[in-house]
Amino acid sequence: MKKRLLARILFVILLGATLSTTMAGPWHAASPNTYGWRLMTPEEREEHQRRMRSFSSYEACKAYQAEHHALMAERARQAGVPLKPHADSGCERLRAQGRFQ
Repeated sequence: MKKRLLARILFVILLGATLSTTMAGPWHAASPNTYGWRLMTPEEREEHQRRMRSFSSYEACKAYQAEHHALMAERARQAGVPLKPHADSGCERLRAQGRFQ
């Protein structure tokens, strides 16, 4: 009984620590927030994240995002994989964080 309670407490602590660092940290590319994630190589994912963090203007971010979405849509079409758009935009989130001038 004590081991089970201890395991639950540890789980909650670790989950809280993970969420707080994830939420407080910089934007990162991940499956839930990146259009075409499963169609990208690990190297492409890293490059996408680097590019998204590098923009100093919303317009440049949106231009890159449109290019990225077109590429992922084409890959999905060729693979016969459905690809649904995300409800929110990485550029919108970055703008809300004050990342653009």
